[in-house]
Amino acid sequence: MTVVIDCNIFVMCLTSASPYHFIYQSLISGKFNLAVTGDILLEYEEIVQRKYSITTAQTFITLLNELPNVFYMRTHYQWKLIIMDPDDNKYCDCAIAGQATYIVTEDKHFDILKDIPFPSVTTITIDQFLKILQSA
Repeated sequence: MTVVIDCNIFVMCLTSASPYHFIYQSLISGKFNLAVTGDILLEYEEIVQRKYSITTAQTFITLLNELPNVFYMRTHYQWKLIIMDPDDNKYCDCAIAGQATYIVTEDKHFDILKDIPFPSVTTITIDQFLKILQSA
């Protein structure tokens, strides 16, 4: 299973005190593949640095660059599926390029994807993703 994970999901699961930390641990143990782009990695670094620290952000990005189940996608086409927050389109474009099973997000801007038949992009919540991982 390959997924694209919205930045705020990682913010919610990095700390070991989080009920969602299992998602982070599952990534490290290779239970799923993560598709990213350069723009997504830059956003991860920026937001994690803002929420935690520079050191945490750098360590997290280094980890992602070294994990064998993290795949860098080159998006050759911009689908522009999300109008309300165009910055979120990088996740859609990555999911399409990487043939991701899901985009994991809590962002309501992604709800528009349910009404777009092509290209098909499936979103799930953090709770749904956690259940999938725990049942695997």
